Amino acid sequence: MKKSAAKPAGKAQAGATRKTASKSAVRVANIPGISPDAQPLAPARRPGEELRSRANAIFDILSEAHADAHCALEYRDPFQLLVMTILSAQCTDDVVNKVSPGLFARYPDAEAMASADLDDVMKIIRSTGFFRAKANNIVAAGRALVERHGGRVPEGMAELVALPGVGRKTANIVRGNAFHLPGMGVDTHVRRLSQRMALTRSDDPVEIEGDLCALWPPDRWTMGTHFLIFHGRRVCHARAPRCSGCVVQDLCPSAFLKAPGRAIKAPALAARVSRARTKPRVSSPRRKPR
Repeated sequence: MKKSAAKPAGKAQAGATRKTASKSAVRVANIPGISPDAQPLAPARRPGEELRSRANAIFDILSEAHADAHCALEYRDPFQLLVMTILSAQCTDDVVNKVSPGLFARYPDAEAMASADLDDVMKIIRSTGFFRAKANNIVAAGRALVERHGGRVPEGMAELVALPGVGRKTANIVRGNAFHLPGMGVDTHVRRLSQRMALTRSDDPVEIEGDLCALWPPDRWTMGTHFLIFHGRRVCHARAPRCSGCVVQDLCPSAFLKAPGRAIKAPALAARVSRARTKPRVSSPRRKPR
């Protein structure tokens, strides 16, 4: 067998050093009022005033169009929200809301979940998909809560993401809704809309969180999440967005494109933003009678 030529030691070592540095270098934002462990990533590029202005205009318009936006998971306490958010991965909130009452009737708190029968949990949550992994995670999370936090769900980001099955999205949803702390939860809707609206260039949820947090002040993070989710469900659908009925079409670079998400050039976007500023704000579109 022919052996490949070895790379020079100096170049190989330099390449390894660059890869290690890129993985270990974490750009953490320094946003006032946010605890160090909850700081999002700093954006790769500092956003300009034009982008900030457009992002906050989108927030204002969506806040009127979706004034009823809220966390769609029907929870009663932080423990239920934690479990339900874990179950919501690759699953609709409606399915989670249907499954959860039966789950919490048998395992109402962290102590009960910690000693739950795994096969029974899998049977209950089967319809949520990936039920084996999810069952393992919520039972393990119950044990971790009992062992580390006396059965209570912690508020801190570091403590939350250390729980089985919990990443920054789940932690931010729990922090923002159960504890009323600033949190930007990037789910599939937030990811899709922020890309289509050119509020981020990233495809990574943690980086998208950092980009959005750099555009909106902390008191807009939690509701910003809900506004984008509701707009994604009602208007900006994944396969066929209803651009004609979108209240932020003049602020969206992807409006009416055949391939949504492909940003238009800056001059065209600037013209749209200029027109949007001079137009009266539009309320939520009503469905026309058939």
